[in-house]
Amino acid sequence: MKILYLNGPNLNLLGQRQPEIYGRRTLAEIEAEVRKRAIKLGSEVEFRQSNSEGELVNWIQAAKGRFDVLVLNAAAYTHTSVALRDAIAAVGVPTIEVHLSNITAREKFRRKSLIAPVCVGQITGFGTTSYMLALEAAVNINAR
Repeated sequence: MKILYLNGPNLNLLGQRQPEIYGRRTLAEIEAEVRKRAIKLGSEVEFRQSNSEGELVNWIQAAKGRFDVLVLNAAAYTHTSVALRDAIAAVGVPTIEVHLSNITAREKFRRKSLIAPVCVGQITGFGTTSYMLALEAAVNINAR
């Protein structure tokens, strides 16, 4: 099983940006933990991060036929990007939406996800554990 983790804007600043909301761990630390668990589960993971919406769209489109599952933390684009939503719907690669914070308990503008309706599921609010839960869900996605 090949899983692509895509991370959107400002996630390169994890560990230093609003640690009271997003925690103190860096994206590299989260990736290392996920990789370690993925090996035990017999899966391959690839992590990418971009602040550019267009680059994320390109990666989603390129995932078809190369990855079995996408795990997407679209960050702020979650609430604004029809382009990401359309890319997910177009490629048909099962996509899991993931967030460190509970977006439904935050500011009103963060409560609506434009991508959720085209994702197989959403994991939100468990801090860095959200990424591990997404891995478990991705590995088991075909067992449903």
